[in-house]
Amino acid sequence: MLEKVDLTKKMSKEDFKQKMPELERKIGRLQRQCRDLNIPVMIVFEGFGAAGKGVQIGRLIQSLDPRGFKVFAIQKETEEEQMHPFLWRFWTKTPARGRISIYDGSWYRKVLIDRFEKRTKKKELPKIYQSICSFEKQLTDDGNVIIKLFLDISKKEQKRRFKKLLENKETAWRVTKGDLKRNQKYETYQSYIEDVLQQTDTDYALWNIIEATDKRFATVKIYTTVIRAMEEQVKHALKEQDSKELKRAETVTQEKTESVADVSKADETAKDLQQSVLAKADLTLSYTKEEYKEKLKKLQDKLELLHGELYRRRIPVVLGFEGWDAGGKGGAIKRLTEKMDPRGYVVNPTASPNDIEKAHHYLWRFWRAMPKDGHIAIFDRTWYGRVMVERIEGFCTKREWQRAYKEMNDMEKDLAEAGAIVIKFWMQIDKDEQERRFKARQEDKEKQWKITEEDWRNREKWEQYEEAVNEMLLRTSTEYAPWVVVEGNNKYYARIKVLEAVVGAIEERVRL
Repeated sequence: MLEKVDLTKKMSKEDFKQKMPELERKIGRLQRQCRDLNIPVMIVFEGFGAAGKGVQIGRLIQSLDPRGFKVFAIQKETEEEQMHPFLWRFWTKTPARGRISIYDGSWYRKVLIDRFEKRTKKKELPKIYQSICSFEKQLTDDGNVIIKLFLDISKKEQKRRFKKLLENKETAWRVTKGDLKRNQKYETYQSYIEDVLQQTDTDYALWNIIEATDKRFATVKIYTTVIRAMEEQVKHALKEQDSKELKRAETVTQEKTESVADVSKADETAKDLQQSVLAKADLTLSYTKEEYKEKLKKLQDKLELLHGELYRRRIPVVLGFEGWDAGGKGGAIKRLTEKMDPRGYVVNPTASPNDIEKAHHYLWRFWRAMPKDGHIAIFDRTWYGRVMVERIEGFCTKREWQRAYKEMNDMEKDLAEAGAIVIKFWMQIDKDEQERRFKARQEDKEKQWKITEEDWRNREKWEQYEEAVNEMLLRTSTEYAPWVVVEGNNKYYARIKVLEAVVGAIEERVRL
């Protein structure tokens, strides 16, 4: 791709002065439109060293309202960032709806500079490319505009610019040994860039090559490229807005109906398969109080030791708890953590998203809470709300919850490939047991806060939730992030099964 680029392109000062005022007005107007339409924009600057990324970013933001954007300079990973999956630091830097994030360097550092410096191995590349494409697809599906710019200059031009920078004490610091080495091996580094362009140039996140030898030409092309991408998204958003206004009532009703009836519309064979997941749980399984106490002590003692081993070996653990209301999530989590070092785990209670969380991709708040190496993150309710409560209650569209299965599988795969142990628990009880627990809570003054009118209303949709849960378990139980269905009518049995699953998974890992 790069060998076809004409790096001799130039623009006269007169043409530049003629074109820029209109481009500056357009981009300022588009920023306001994106803000009003809640469109998040991500502008990625990559390129050869000394190609002018910093200069061009500075030129671009002159035309933007500073209250509506943030620039991120991406350098070598910090110690904290190294202890998370590599995309973690970029998920946390994605823009809220209506805002702009500008990246000086990006997630592509992993397959460019890190590859050149041999921190990224060739055998790792396919998985990294897959993660990057999934990351960009999830964000663009959620309405983000991703504009990827690669600033291209020749080896000779790069060497000339380095020399000029090094001759001045005020700018010499900007040229690193790595920059000079990449210039010496320009062709090798260029081949890595070609690989990146081929692997990640997609219809949802195109690469735009910027001929950067002439700064004026590069500036105009960058403005024009960014404006075109923002205009397309604004047109699309306005069209969607008009369509929604015309069909709002019909769409909401239809999607709610479709979401709860989706499984029942499938053929009988598929429905039988879906029903069998929860139906095969043996809810008569139980332990006596004496059996429970004996097993509990042994397992908690083991987990106490294993927790220290996790920290020593820097193994992260992600545990997700879902289940019926009053299914025993809280009790299981309490027994799980009783003998853990509180400095090494966090329990994340998941409620309805707040306004800040709603302004981001639904996975954003969960990515932010993922543990660093050697630590444990426990989620009381999880990202799977997307395909349960949001699906049933119509809080997201059918298209959104249907694509969520792959999005969640991809996220968990990223975690697992970064070394995390990922286990998800579904706390299964029957409807009669739930009713008994609800009534017991109402009669206990110390536990009345645990029961709400919403809990009783959700019981009326038991069958709809059951269908959604069955589909969720089928689509998202993987070798790297399995679902464990916990027979929970007997709390003693449920707590022990959770502990056994966690202890077993950690023991298997530390033996490897």
